[in-house]
Amino acid sequence: MKVLGINAIYHDPSAALVVDGEVVAAAEEERFSRRKHGKRPLPWSAWELPELSAAWCLREAGIRPEELDAVAYSFDPALMGTPEESGLFDDGDVMRKKYAEMAPDFLAHALPGLDPAKVRFVKHHVAHAASAGLAAPQRDNAVLVLDGRGEAHSHLAGRYVDGQLEVLAGQALPHSLGLMYEDLTDHLGFLRSSDEFKVMAMASYGKPRFVGELAELIRATDDGGFRTEAIDYTEFAPRLGKGDQWTSDHADLAASVQRRLEEVLIDLARWVHEQTGEKTLTLAGGTALNCVANTRILAESPFEQVWVQPAAGDSGTALGAALHVARELGEDTQPMPGAALGRGWSDDEIEQVLITAAIDYERPDDVAEAVAEVLADNGIVAWFQGRSEYGPRALGHRSLIAHPGFEANLERMNDVKGREQFRPVAPMVLLEKAPEIFSRGPIPSPYMLFVHDVAPEWRERIPTVTHVDGTARIQTIDPETSPLVHRMISAFERRTGLPVVVNTSLNTAGRPMVDDPRDALECFGSAPVDLLAIGPFVVRRPKATPRPA
Repeated sequence: MKVLGINAIYHDPSAALVVDGEVVAAAEEERFSRRKHGKRPLPWSAWELPELSAAWCLREAGIRPEELDAVAYSFDPALMGTPEESGLFDDGDVMRKKYAEMAPDFLAHALPGLDPAKVRFVKHHVAHAASAGLAAPQRDNAVLVLDGRGEAHSHLAGRYVDGQLEVLAGQALPHSLGLMYEDLTDHLGFLRSSDEFKVMAMASYGKPRFVGELAELIRATDDGGFRTEAIDYTEFAPRLGKGDQWTSDHADLAASVQRRLEEVLIDLARWVHEQTGEKTLTLAGGTALNCVANTRILAESPFEQVWVQPAAGDSGTALGAALHVARELGEDTQPMPGAALGRGWSDDEIEQVLITAAIDYERPDDVAEAVAEVLADNGIVAWFQGRSEYGPRALGHRSLIAHPGFEANLERMNDVKGREQFRPVAPMVLLEKAPEIFSRGPIPSPYMLFVHDVAPEWRERIPTVTHVDGTARIQTIDPETSPLVHRMISAFERRTGLPVVVNTSLNTAGRPMVDDPRDALECFGSAPVDLLAIGPFVVRRPKATPRPA
């Protein structure tokens, strides 16, 4: 059974392929088109499809469009009301609905040979739920979905039992925690449906002194839902334009909304636990990328485990839609094998790219040791290894890595990437050493979706990755699943005594994460990086030639 999943209607278009119940490929369109987020979530872009990523998924598995049993589209226009019925009064919804209804014909045009009758619409939040509940290692679980919006809702609470979803609650629009956070993102001068993570970063610099005033405006209800009333953010801090300097009032506003979001999410998690009694909660939707909130849910709800899918935002609905339809067609679906579901290249293919680029390169005896040596000397390394990650986090396949022991390296890394100085970078840590350095969050933590407290005695040893509030968003490295990265960090530890390296995504501000070898060479050529480790090869930065007097 071959099912292709498609996410297209709003943002982060993506494709995923499930064959005989197993996830074999998944990728976001931005990695191919080189357009950040693939497209903006505007009504007149709703027709755009993830044509490049969908075609790659099929090529990866050697499948022709006519051989597909189904295409699962993660939005059902039949469930979408009028702009007035949603309470959003967004006239663009008329266009979105029409384009979604035409998706089968659009897909048949993009994938010649596909029968448009094979396209199945999947409710947006059901696709989100499946991307968590069916992809998780735990077969039975409670599931909580929260994002900006779907067809007519912004939330789903339910449970999976033996692969079947039972929906327990859903919050109708216009109430939406995701849209509320998007509004704040826009108010603080950032790009909505894109830069919400910047608000979370800014919140760590503020104090939640407005949380009392927000308590009645953002609150959970007794039926498993919530209310988000209209908020005039100018009452708390003036609106910022792009590039304006933020103040303590803006940081305090970000901290206050972040705190209130966390409190409501904990209330929602407690409610779904009361209904299900499950040990594991799975999370999806863009709100599930809020790692601070995820940690509080784990710490303060009754659930023993919280599992978050690495592509929890809209891109993950391609995966969820494909898994959901595969189940409908009778397949016994399997958990996702990890985040490395995108493109990869053989050593020979990488070497040919280097030869074509006419660039000097070496093949050291062990690329892990070569990289550790540069890192120990406080160099910055572009790390390109294996298949690319599905989702927004760099997880040791397309990463910029550095020494965590120098406070100045945070500013240095942000300068390399050309982004705001308040933005944090994350640590990759050897799994076996993580418990002595990090606490509170879950360990293992392979997808960088929780925050952990840094032990006081380690904060001065790894200042680059320690946030202003003493936390870090860690990724644990398991020698079984990530042997090369584990070997590289172990080699760095032998040289420095630190089982941790700095990890941030291999890109510069405003550009998608590097995906193919040519992207890697372009990024290396334009950013002040000391070494590119690409497959088993390394490319070194040439020493600058002094200018003549």
